[in-house]
Amino acid sequence: MSQHISDTFAQQLQQMRSDVIAQIRAQRGGKIGRAEAAGDLRDVQSGDWAQADAERDLAMAIDEREAETLAAIDAALQRIASGDYGLCVDCGVDIPTARLHANPTALRCVACQDKAEHDRDVTHPSL
Repeated sequence: MSQHISDTFAQQLQQMRSDVIAQIRAQRGGKIGRAEAAGDLRDVQSGDWAQADAERDLAMAIDEREAETLAAIDAALQRIASGDYGLCVDCGVDIPTARLHANPTALRCVACQDKAEHDRDVTHPSL
C-alpha cells in the first residue's frame, strides 16, 4: 500500500478514534462511567430496581463495545505503523481499498472474513 493511501487511512482512523472518545465523554456527561451513573440513578430512585439494573447492564455493554472499537482502531493504526495494514491476517492478500474505506479496521479480506464468521457460528451457535 502506498504511503499516501496509508496516510489517508491513518487520518481516517485518528478521526474515528477522536469521534469515539468524544462520544464517550458526551454520553457520560462528565468523568464518571455509565455504570457508575446507572448505580447513582439506582440509589436515587426508590422504586424500579429491575429497570435500574437493566440500564446498568446496557451501560456496561455499551462501554465494552466502545472499548472494543477503540482497541480495533489502535490495532489498525499499529498495522499502518508496521507496514502490515491492508493485508489479510489469514491469507496475506491485499484487502480491497473499498473494503478498507467501508471498514478501516478490517483484519481480513471478504472471503476470509466470511470463513471466520462461519467457523465462529459453527463453533459457538449462540453468538
